[in-house]
Amino acid sequence: MDYKTLPVDKWDENHVQCWLESTGIKKEYVEKLHAEEVTGPALMELDDSFLKGIGMKGGQIHMLIRKRNELLQLQEKAQQGKNSSSKAPDRTEARTEPVSSRDAPAQDKPSRDHRAAASSKKQRRSSQLKQGDDEVLELSNCRPFKSQDTYFKYVKDRVLAPESGVSDLIAPCHEYKSFAIAAELNKNQLKSKFACEVIRFASACMNIRTNGTIHFGIMDSVEDKGYKHGQIVGIKVKERECYVDALDHIEKCFQENKQEIARKCIHPPVFVEVISKDSQDQRFVVEVDIEPTSSLVKNSFFEVYLPKYNEESQKVALTKEKAIYQRLGAKSEPVKPNNLATFIQSIQDRDAQRERAELSSTEVHTEASQNLGRKLAILLNDGKSYMDDSLRYILVTNRCEKDNLTCINFLMRLNIFCVFDFDEHSNVSGLYSKYKEHHAVRSYFLQDFSNESKTGNPPSQKHLCLFDQTSWVFCNGRSDFLGDEKPCDENTWIRTKKKYLKKAITRICDEILPKRSFIVLFLLLSPVQKPLVDTFQEFYTEMNGTEYIVCIAESKENYGKWANLAQASCSIETLEQCSIVGMKLSHVDATIQAMLPSTAQPRHLPVSTRGLCTLPSLEEEKLFSLEILCVDQCDDIKLDLLTEKEIQEIEQNFYKGRKIIWENFWLAEKRRCGEIIEREACKDASKLLDDILRGSGLNYSVAKLKVYHHPGSGGSTIARQVLWKRRKDLRCAVIKTSYSPATVCEHALAFRDYDEKEISHCLPVLLLIEDYDEDYLEELRNELMDAVATRKINSPRPYFILMCCRRSNDPERLCKASPLDTVAVTHKLTDSEKSLFRTKLEKLKQKDVKPEFILTFVLMCEEFNETYVRDFVGHILLDIDRSSRDTCLMRYVALLNFYVPNSYISLSHCEAFLGLGAYAERKLRAYDFKSHLSEQVRMIFIELRESTTYISSVRIIHCLVAKEILHQLSGNEPQSQLAMTLLQEKPLFENRFGREEFIKFIRDLFIRRDKRSRGDATDTLFSPFIEHVCKAEDCEKAIAILKAAYELLGKDPFFAQQLARLHYKNEKFEDAEHWAGVAKSRMPNDSYILDTEGQVYRKWFSFTVDKMTQEDTPQSIIQKIGIALKAMKCFRAAQQAAKAEYDSMNNAGYFGEVEVGCRLLRFLSTLDVFHRNPQGEYSELVKYLITDYVPKDIEKPWANLHSRLKGLRQNLYNALEWISEDLSYFQTDKNQEKDEEDERDEKEEQIYNPRKWLKRQSEVYAKFFISTSLMGDSNSALETQLMRRMNIYKSGGGNVTNILSFLTDKKEARSAEKLENILSFYTENPLRDRLEDNDLINYILCHITLSCLAPGSAKLVSVQTLRELSARFFKAKRPFPASAHFLLTLLYWPDEALDKEPNPHKDEILNSALQTLKRLYDIKKKDVPTRKKRIYTPFFLGKGYGLAKIVHKNKIDKLISGSLDEKRMKWLHGTVWNIAKIRDILKRVSGWTKDRDLFIRGHVKELPILPLHRDSVPPGNENVTFYLGFSFKGLVAFNIEVENNAAIRTQGI
Repeated sequence: MDYKTLPVDKWDENHVQCWLESTGIKKEYVEKLHAEEVTGPALMELDDSFLKGIGMKGGQIHMLIRKRNELLQLQEKAQQGKNSSSKAPDRTEARTEPVSSRDAPAQDKPSRDHRAAASSKKQRRSSQLKQGDDEVLELSNCRPFKSQDTYFKYVKDRVLAPESGVSDLIAPCHEYKSFAIAAELNKNQLKSKFACEVIRFASACMNIRTNGTIHFGIMDSVEDKGYKHGQIVGIKVKERECYVDALDHIEKCFQENKQEIARKCIHPPVFVEVISKDSQDQRFVVEVDIEPTSSLVKNSFFEVYLPKYNEESQKVALTKEKAIYQRLGAKSEPVKPNNLATFIQSIQDRDAQRERAELSSTEVHTEASQNLGRKLAILLNDGKSYMDDSLRYILVTNRCEKDNLTCINFLMRLNIFCVFDFDEHSNVSGLYSKYKEHHAVRSYFLQDFSNESKTGNPPSQKHLCLFDQTSWVFCNGRSDFLGDEKPCDENTWIRTKKKYLKKAITRICDEILPKRSFIVLFLLLSPVQKPLVDTFQEFYTEMNGTEYIVCIAESKENYGKWANLAQASCSIETLEQCSIVGMKLSHVDATIQAMLPSTAQPRHLPVSTRGLCTLPSLEEEKLFSLEILCVDQCDDIKLDLLTEKEIQEIEQNFYKGRKIIWENFWLAEKRRCGEIIEREACKDASKLLDDILRGSGLNYSVAKLKVYHHPGSGGSTIARQVLWKRRKDLRCAVIKTSYSPATVCEHALAFRDYDEKEISHCLPVLLLIEDYDEDYLEELRNELMDAVATRKINSPRPYFILMCCRRSNDPERLCKASPLDTVAVTHKLTDSEKSLFRTKLEKLKQKDVKPEFILTFVLMCEEFNETYVRDFVGHILLDIDRSSRDTCLMRYVALLNFYVPNSYISLSHCEAFLGLGAYAERKLRAYDFKSHLSEQVRMIFIELRESTTYISSVRIIHCLVAKEILHQLSGNEPQSQLAMTLLQEKPLFENRFGREEFIKFIRDLFIRRDKRSRGDATDTLFSPFIEHVCKAEDCEKAIAILKAAYELLGKDPFFAQQLARLHYKNEKFEDAEHWAGVAKSRMPNDSYILDTEGQVYRKWFSFTVDKMTQEDTPQSIIQKIGIALKAMKCFRAAQQAAKAEYDSMNNAGYFGEVEVGCRLLRFLSTLDVFHRNPQGEYSELVKYLITDYVPKDIEKPWANLHSRLKGLRQNLYNALEWISEDLSYFQTDKNQEKDEEDERDEKEEQIYNPRKWLKRQSEVYAKFFISTSLMGDSNSALETQLMRRMNIYKSGGGNVTNILSFLTDKKEARSAEKLENILSFYTENPLRDRLEDNDLINYILCHITLSCLAPGSAKLVSVQTLRELSARFFKAKRPFPASAHFLLTLLYWPDEALDKEPNPHKDEILNSALQTLKRLYDIKKKDVPTRKKRIYTPFFLGKGYGLAKIVHKNKIDKLISGSLDEKRMKWLHGTVWNIAKIRDILKRVSGWTKDRDLFIRGHVKELPILPLHRDSVPPGNENVTFYLGFSFKGLVAFNIEVENNAAIRTQGI
């Protein structure tokens, strides 16, 4: 808008800029003032000091201040002129009042103050209307004639029909008066003015014999040009008595014999409230009804005086002469004298007309009853014969009387999302008390429901429970609640609780429920109060109208009050369109129940006695983490309501690619659609399930059946087929993985036990878990096993069978790794399957089903052949509009679907992107998102619906199709550009609904790496998308897009981490250093980010060393060493951070420090200053690193490095020791047998065979700290001992893991020789010559290892000697490593040769060692899932004595035939214990169970034993036998069996 039309105080900086340019101020100063955001108010306050501060010169300042002052003076004068001219409307109003004739009183003269106030209001109003004179205000109905309905309201600024004249005498004529000025006058003035208008209008109506209503507070365009004619404004009513008392003028103005008639014809004033959403002022329209019934006015005419107020005398006087008034058109005019006789003569005719009119109005007009049943059907389901069961309902209601509780059964069957209940007694005697008898409900108060943190869910599942159980929101407290939440009155509610209502409704509409997925149902069961209306207005605002709002009220009075208050938001007519009024509640109940798509028949579960039990909704909803499959699943569906088209759509949705639903199986069984193909894998899965149920494998309480499948190959269908087939003899359910394992476990147990007489004989429960996380599955399995263990019941069949269905790019590999419990589903079809698929395709084509409607099935028939998919997609995309919005959306979805498994985009995001409104009036609810898509996009997209929330989303029918779309639609645009464009799509990122899932998929696109352990085809260093950009385009593009994502997603530190990794991989080390610092600054205590920082410097150091030339200067050498030391410092920081992290075990910091340290040693050894001696040893370097010696050449240049380099040896030693102990605890070797086949790089060796990596790095470490000459020259015992220790390291010893790794060497003789060599470095008499703690541990372990390899070796000492040496481990009061306590369990385990006499002291040693091992293990493991860190058992108890009784695991492995995977399976399933050679070398010991705990007799006392599998321990108290293993966690029992023959019990010692 032009600044000239606005007052200065309304100007923004642009207006000011325009004005400044018109004044001639220099352009540079205009731009400076604009940059300083000088607005109109700021311009008014400008002074010299501010202007000098921005660099303005004196002359320019003087001119600007003068021009500004002139501007303000001009505007002030203009305002004064407007104020004086604004009095004109008052005069106009005065002239239009009927006071010009001698028969009417003079116009009252309001005070100047009143006129000024009214004038300014009119001035503002006029200016507003200038902006939109064509604005059409909404029409409103008048209050029904003679109605005393106190609930009737007018809405401010709506418009009544124009003033009217006489029609049929019964229909009232109307006259409007603004009364705005008069309402502010004193009492006498107000009374006289009001009486004057009423009496004139009344006498006119009475003389014409017509009914009429005069309205005060309604604008007449003649009176005020600033308003529309008939516009409702209202007046402030200070005292109602003034208006009532004003009618006392009747006695003064009417003739004495007519006064009583006038009193009866003129009804008392009615005060109708004017409501407004924006104003808090209470205003009214004052109305007076005139009813001249024929019995009162017959043969009479009415001549009246009119009262007027004399300002001089300040008294009310009457007009000098009487006048007879009549209605002429829409006005009340006096009868002219020359027409008086004619007027009086026609009175009889008018009386006759009045009598006829009254007679006809009293005839009974039977109102045609509305077809409310049909209206209800249209409102709830668009007129279809049945309702959409995917819709949810939000119920808003008030007090439900006891009689009505029998008529609301339909509510028990609706899918009610939440209830806003305004009945504080609802829990005692109202709706809530009945509803909770049928359904599981969560109750809230408004402030809790509006606050997502109080709904009882973690952030990741904040809306979750809301979908599984109805939320009951007590909007005005609860009378029976013991806390502080008590009911309150309307005004208090508006002040204290309305804000929470608004927040709750906004949360539902914006974040939880997608548009068009729910209906808000207002059920008015008792008199309505304002808060209920506020609820309507909030929903009306959030949903942009009433399209999804329905109101049901049996009482017309209740509805009337609600509608009259609600009309502030929308018109009465609109409300009536969405309301069912006057229909009995029992009729509503029956009508809705008849429209429901399913019957109310109960659901049933199988029971152990081969019968059935009923599963009520209440019990089912309590188990909300399970989707329960009943025996009679889907039988409640009214099959006759389903049309052939709908059945075909259900079938086609499945064959197009949507996940199979129970209705597909049900319709196939009912032969209403074709059979569902049963693939070979389904039969395999059924056979495996039968084997598990027969107990053919290990008797686990929780068994696993795994189904790995290619994406889109039908794995989920097969899993659900198995469930469907077994639903009648097993209890079946699908797990909702969004709930915690603890919750699922609790519900699974309750599900198993439900309605069973004896829980020991319940049916097994088959639980399907899909697309799960391995940690989640492991935690769930452990929870279930622990829960079963506490029951102490032994069952021949498993309690639970977890059918684990998961996508994998290599399902066959996973199946081979675990063939006894795994099924692989691939795209490849067997010959028999090909025949079935071809036959099915022909049948579908015979039904006129076009191939494009069953795309996934067609592609499956072709086994997803790449060429076929390419041609197929090319054909579909022919002639597609590449520039259209929906094609762009398809490319975005394809990008996500191809690179991010299980990704999708919510329908809400799609609609926001395509610019479709959230709600729109007059739109059909059957609004179809697909109608806005091109035909090609419609074929490619498949709409998914989440089974519990019914939230719709969109994805490409298959990831291979997504790949082809990306390729074929890219043209010359690279994928990085597509992703960059995606990041700039504000509608997608700003859409609040489903935002968390969308952001997660975007993060995964840029960050999630592929991992074979997750079923991906390969292990990748970066996300597949980033790797593609680097390979197909260039690294800079990948960096640019990661930077853009970093900025967009709130400067996520993990994006900064990826940027650091990407930079150092591409040898951009300065940039990598920057981004690692950025990530660290945002998450300074994250061990993984600190490790990345270390990797930056490690790679940098390696790069600079590899590029080193002879020309490198001393300064560049110092720089290289500094980089290496920085890396080691970062890795040590990562180590400390990892110790504080209880949910992960990040050991990368230790590995990183060792790798950098060893590389640094190699680098130092190449420098001229550390030349080798004639024997080839690095004596000069060793001397520098372990003594105070510093070569003169580097003394000063390396001044800042000496102390850190001299700490290098100890730092490396600490890291190597930590890694060694860590490897002693857990099973870490992923692939030991492939080492010789596969030469892996250093990093891969660290991952795949860390034991070998540790041995190699230990040798490198030792090589640079050995110097024979130094040993000879040294006078220090410490230095001599260090040299010996380094020689032990170099020979392959030095720590527990290195020593034990000799046992895995295929050449045992060579290993034995090396061990004997290592023992030669130790003192010949360790009892006399005391060894350090670590040296002693290694010395003892060398003997145990050597005895396993060469039992007859001359170097071996006796067990008794080793026991004596280990005495310090339990006698000394200082802490020892876990390996020391591990050795005590090996040495002090009862030995038939040594321990012939019982010795309780030895039990104390064993018990103390076991307790310490358990404590150290718990500290070590933290809260990491057991699956990730399985305990490693290196030794077993054999049949010998002395050291010969200790058998290493590798010896057992050599007796097991088969490949590595087959050996693992035999260990996993316990079949190793069936091998006779293994039974021959191991000793079976006896023990007993007590409350599922396992014990064994030591020397004298009982000792606790850890079972390998918790559920392998028999319940109750039993004698058992087992094989005994020794681990860093304690003693472990393998192959536990109940002892059947006590007479031949194997002794425990």
